[in-house]
Order: sequence, then structure tokens, then C-alpha cells
Amino acid sequence: MISRRLVLGGGLAALACPVRAEDRVDITMRGSARGEKVWFSPQGLAVPPGTTLRFVNHDPGNSHTSTAYHPDILGRQRRIPKAATPWDSDFLLPDQSFEVTLTAPGVYDYYCQPHEMAAMVGRIVVGHPGDPGWEGPAPDSEDLMPEVLAAFPTVEAILARGRVEPEGLP
Repeated sequence: MISRRLVLGGGLAALACPVRAEDRVDITMRGSARGEKVWFSPQGLAVPPGTTLRFVNHDPGNSHTSTAYHPDILGRQRRIPKAATPWDSDFLLPDQSFEVTLTAPGVYDYYCQPHEMAAMVGRIVVGHPGDPGWEGPAPDSEDLMPEVLAAFPTVEAILARGRVEPEGLP
């Protein structure tokens, strides 16, 4: 398996979350057998600051990206904390992976570049509201289709469950 890694800076805070900060959590990129549906699993995830996320493409029929919404990447509206550094995995072929470590508390929205219109998006909540430097979700914007905005799990659901899986998939 080919793997790439990016470590991002930002503030640290101690808190209780479903995983410890030194843990690595996998987010898989998947697709249905005929390729008509694509998704991240989980689609929503709560982690403490300092957690490393590994995006792994387990879709044998498609390449995917994990790309933060940010003006530095394709001029998109910023949907990650101001203190966070944006990331883009570039295209990951089947069985390739990419790692990023998130340290700034707040809400991170990301997408797959070739499949954003199919609502292949995800949301990561780092820390909790009230943590120093916490930044909540970005407001809805005209650069995202309503179907894409509706695909983001709510912060409340992510914090209550720890992880949110996409619904209605094979």
C-alpha cells in the first residue's frame, strides 16, 4: 500500500473523545459495485486534537481525494478552522492512503474532488464547543449544492455518537 502523510499545526487541548490523540483513525473511501454511489466511511467523526486520520481508498473502481474546503485549494470557501492548515491528498488509486493530523479544535469539512457532486463529503469534529480556539461549522454557501450541504452530518449528531456512517448505502 502506498501512503502519504501530512502533519498540520494548530493549538492543542485536552479532552475526552471516542479516541485518544495518539491513535490513528481510518476513514475509508468506497463505492458501489457499479460505481453509481461513492462515499466516505465514516462520514462524520469526533476526535480529540492531535489525532491522525488515514484516508484509505477501498473502492476498486475509482480514484478519490480527501480535500479540505479552503480558498488555497481551488478557491473554495473555508470550511475548516482558521488555525488549521488545509490539505489535499491528490488522487488516491485503489489501496493507496493519505494521512493528516488535525490539531486545531473545530469543525473540518472535506470532499472528494471528482465526486463532490455525488455528495462524497465528510465532517470531522476536533474537540468540543467551548475548547480554546474552537470554531464551529461554516455557514451554508452558494458554492455548494443543497444536496451536498444536506450530506454533512450535524455537529450535534457527531458529538453524540462519535461517528456517523452514511445512510442508505449498499
